[in-house]
Amino acid sequence: MKYESSRGKYHSVTAAEAIKMGISPDGGLFVPESIPHLDDKQLTAMASSSYQEKAFHIIRQFLSDFSDDEIKSCINGAYNQKSFDNERIAPLVKLDTGVYIQELWHGPTAAFKDMALQMLPHLLTISAHKTGEKAEIVILVATSGDTGKAALEGFKDVEGTKIIVFYPDEGVSEIQKRQMLTQEGNNVYVAAVSGNFDDAQNGVKRIFANEEFAARLLQNGQKLSSANSINWGRLLPQIVYYVAAYLDLKAAGIVEEAQSVNIVVPTGNFGNILAAYYASRMGIPIKRLICASNANNILTDFIHSGIYDRQRKFEKTISPSMDILISSNLERLLFEVTGHNASRVAAWMEDLKDRGRYEVDAVTRDAVQDIFWADFCSDEETLTAIRQTWREHSYLLDTHTAVAVNVYQKYRSETGDNTISIIASTASPFKFANSVAQAVLEPELLQGKDEFELMNLLSQYTGIAIPVGLKELDRREIRHHSVCSQQGMEEMVMSFLQLV
Repeated sequence: MKYESSRGKYHSVTAAEAIKMGISPDGGLFVPESIPHLDDKQLTAMASSSYQEKAFHIIRQFLSDFSDDEIKSCINGAYNQKSFDNERIAPLVKLDTGVYIQELWHGPTAAFKDMALQMLPHLLTISAHKTGEKAEIVILVATSGDTGKAALEGFKDVEGTKIIVFYPDEGVSEIQKRQMLTQEGNNVYVAAVSGNFDDAQNGVKRIFANEEFAARLLQNGQKLSSANSINWGRLLPQIVYYVAAYLDLKAAGIVEEAQSVNIVVPTGNFGNILAAYYASRMGIPIKRLICASNANNILTDFIHSGIYDRQRKFEKTISPSMDILISSNLERLLFEVTGHNASRVAAWMEDLKDRGRYEVDAVTRDAVQDIFWADFCSDEETLTAIRQTWREHSYLLDTHTAVAVNVYQKYRSETGDNTISIIASTASPFKFANSVAQAVLEPELLQGKDEFELMNLLSQYTGIAIPVGLKELDRREIRHHSVCSQQGMEEMVMSFLQLV
């Protein structure tokens, strides 16, 4: 299996090279040259296996330059009882008739990003070794909240690496912020960016594109790579849990042979739902991929119209990990649905950079609409979804999963489709305790309490245990204090790496 850039200038790249680089030097994203297919016989054989066994069977299809032992080492290093508090790793929970929640937040940071970022450090270190890389790998990350902590936790004290995380100063929850600021590790660095997530993400992309900066790093014996979902090694493990969810339903007799399911994903940077798209391309029978957005509904508009226009107001919402106007992984989808037409994709991305918008042709728009359905959800609707789900099902949603539940209800109402559906739950509700408490507790109980007090109160009220990684977070030492502007991000990286 070889990889190519979505913008056409790099071909026949090995998986190890693609993972090590993170992003293609032409600015594109690495994509497999072909998608392996799982036939009915393979799916049936996998249905009763463990999550780790499913992961091995799927991941080895894409990592042909890795040995079986290397892949198993990555999987076992990621998905184990030390890191995950549920032996099923990504368990399904029945919410209602024909509706299942897939809990993707049982890892160390209580967010779905752990599903990939517990594995990526293993993939990256093996990739560096396989490609003969002698330079230290500097992981550069922009986060809208959850990726930062998950990446820091995954890469802390990993030999041969340093990790630098930028987050929007006022764009994450207090708990997300505290998770990053208290991160331990001798190779970790954190800085707030004055601005929103797109400012942080654009700053990181600009650093990657700076050839002079890359040359200076190389003189210092260092190279940049990424832990964002622009890195194929980050996206690949996410395909596994969608395949696993379908197989779990199949093993339980809930879906029959070749019976389709819907998958609903709260979506910002488009990586999580793109993984579900790749699962469908591998042979999982998916009827609709339902893309759920918050008030930053740029993906809703794109899927409806074929026009991607980031020239709009940036909304700060109670689902901050989705407060994004530049959805990087959409580039991979466009590359796939155009039959790997790199020149067309590159032109659209150039339009986005220069004009702030692009419009795909009708054939491409129809190809997207053939499998994707989209809508969005306001903050008020998000709180209502949390409140109603708790009252009706005694199930506590975080703000992002609540967006998905609301949009799924809109889908059912508009289409009448009763297909069995899987809703991706992307974070523990305790990561967004302020908003969740507002939805389910009486107002007088909230007065005068900070987010950490509300987290404890929420646990007492619901009887649900706070994840270990979030307990007593407010008592941990704050270790990172750096703040910069978007223009100052490169200088901040140089300061962290002692290049100034």
